Parts: sequence; structure tokens; C-alpha cells
Amino acid sequence: MSSTSPTRRVGALAAVVGCALLASACGSTSPSSAGSPGSTEATVAGVRITVDRSLHDALPSAIKSSGVVRVASDVPYAPFEMYASAGSTQITGIDYDLGQALGAKLGVSFTFSPVKFEGIIAAISAGQYDVAMSDMGDRKAREQQLDFVDYTQDGTAILVAKGNPSHIATFTDLCGKPVSTEAGTNTEKFVDDTGQRLCTAASKPPIDLQTYPKDSDGQLAIKAGKVVAHVLDAAAAGYAAATADQGNSFQVVKDPSAPTGYNSTPNGIAVAKSEPQLADAIQKALQELIDDGTYAKILATYGESSIAVAKAERNAAVS
Repeated sequence: MSSTSPTRRVGALAAVVGCALLASACGSTSPSSAGSPGSTEATVAGVRITVDRSLHDALPSAIKSSGVVRVASDVPYAPFEMYASAGSTQITGIDYDLGQALGAKLGVSFTFSPVKFEGIIAAISAGQYDVAMSDMGDRKAREQQLDFVDYTQDGTAILVAKGNPSHIATFTDLCGKPVSTEAGTNTEKFVDDTGQRLCTAASKPPIDLQTYPKDSDGQLAIKAGKVVAHVLDAAAAGYAAATADQGNSFQVVKDPSAPTGYNSTPNGIAVAKSEPQLADAIQKALQELIDDGTYAKILATYGESSIAVAKAERNAAVS
């Protein structure tokens, strides 16, 4: 998420529609073997993955003993994490599929639990979870509390109603208008800091920022006319525009000055500072998945190849 990942969250409706449109995406992990403790292989995005015993042996002893990596994830936030269908508790999405692939490579189970985004860092710091896979933006401030294995990069985008009735073309067009973001994300910080400075520099009134617990709430606010735009991760914005109400509700503002989104940042798998061995194993496992093409196939399944990275880096935030 950017937090910003940019930001985060597409509603449950978008997730359901997305699964219908991308049938190969939802349930793409083989349930019979993916990530079960002691398993040696799994099928994710059509790729058969076998355990790397050297990486398994390098895991912290407690995780090898339990066979489980506890993952906090802010569900739903399509296409990164979402429910497979209305009323289902089965999670799917980029982060889920990548977690199952990493688990198969490491020979352990990546078990996902829904956690509100603003509570994830505290939950990991308290030892309730080992990692977060939730499109979390890697930033210097967060690196003081967590280690990041960076796995995607994208920026912040502006989601508006279909037809763009308020004629939003650039970020400063939001100045003086009611705009929403998801609370606790990099996107909220971006609007509060950079966005408001842009308004001041343009001699325009500040953005009337409204925060919501979920991106889906921001989308509803657009529909209800409470805000003119919702600001969120570029990847999530594109997915929402393409899938919500069969693509008839929203569109993404295309600003030529920011073709990949504003404030493009790396997004990482966040690991507790107390688990350097785990971070190292995840980084090496991710690089193997990048090198063998599995990672690219997972992203392509959800139409998000543009956010791919070529190398699994650690703590690559620039600000």
C-alpha cells in the first residue's frame, strides 16, 4: 500500500468482479499442497514450485519448528489481497499468491490473517505476526521498526467517477476540494504533506482531506458525491477502475507528469526486526521466484506486470 505503496484498498465488490473477470487469478494456488507445513512443492500461477532445502534450513528455529509464517494483511485491497467471492473467507490476490509461492520455496506455510492496515506495524512489533504482505510502502521511517524485502514499485493515483465530472487533470486540481484516502497509509501522508505543499505553491486552498478505514469506503464516497476523488495506489486504482461495476463506475486520472503515479516508491514484505534470518530467507526465496519466472507470472495473472522489480532488494526506501 503505499501506504502508499501508495495506498490501499479496493472494495469487496471489485474483488468479486475481478475474480469473475480473471478466473485464472482467484484460487490459482493448489490447495492440496500450497504452503502446508513440510510440503515440498506447490502450484502457483501454473508453476510447480519445490522447496529449496538450504533456505528452509536457514529459517529461524521457531519457524522451522512450527512450520508457519504468520502474515498480517489488510484484506480486501485488490488486486493485492481480496476475498475469492462474496461471503467467502478464502483470500486471493497478488500478495496471497506470492506468499504461497514463498512458503512452498521455504517449505513452510504462509498463513494470512486480516488486520487493519493502521494496526499492522504495531501487531508485528508486538510479536503477533512475523511479516506483513499488504502492499506496504517501504519508507525510511518504517525501516526504523521493520525490515523490508522490496517486491514491487508503484506510485499514487487519483480515482474519480466515470467521466471525470469534476475535470480533475493534475494533482493541484484537487486543491480546495473534498478528497478521500485510506487512513494510516503513505497516501494519506502524501496528500497531507506533498499534496498540500503543491496547493500552497499554486496559491490554491488546501485539499479537504477525508480519511476512511478502507479504500472501498472512499469509492463509496465518490459514488455518494461526498468527495470528488479518492487517492490510492496506482495499481489498486487501475484495478478498481477496470473491475468495479464492470468498469462503469470509476476512471483513473492520467497525468502526463506522473505516468507511473505520484511519489513512486518501493513496496515491501515487512519483517519483524527481531527476525533477520527470516528476512534473509524471504529475500533469497523471492529472488529465486523472480529468476525462474514465477513472480512475473503471478503479477501477470492480475494484470500488474508494470509494478515488477528485477531484483529483490532490502530496505530500498529513498525517503
